[in-house]
Amino acid sequence: MNEIKKSSLFQSIDGQAIKVPAGFEMPGTEVTVTKDGERLIVEPTGETSKGPLTWAELLDQMETIDVDWPDVDEGLLPLDDIKL
Repeated sequence: MNEIKKSSLFQSIDGQAIKVPAGFEMPGTEVTVTKDGERLIVEPTGETSKGPLTWAELLDQMETIDVDWPDVDEGLLPLDDIKL
């Protein structure tokens, strides 16, 4: 279940800003902001103080997808053994 906290908005020199509540801090110093209708989605860029994410860290953050992949080999002739 997602945790929800209220926060405040304020005007800064560069535009509107949001105070990030304690416990919601993100790594690094840069984020991407995506507008989806009335929603703003804030995500870390992947650049953290320790450097870019590793492939393992990136894959750990991804959601699992449940897809029934088609059998691409269905209907093909069997492979021939090749001796090298």
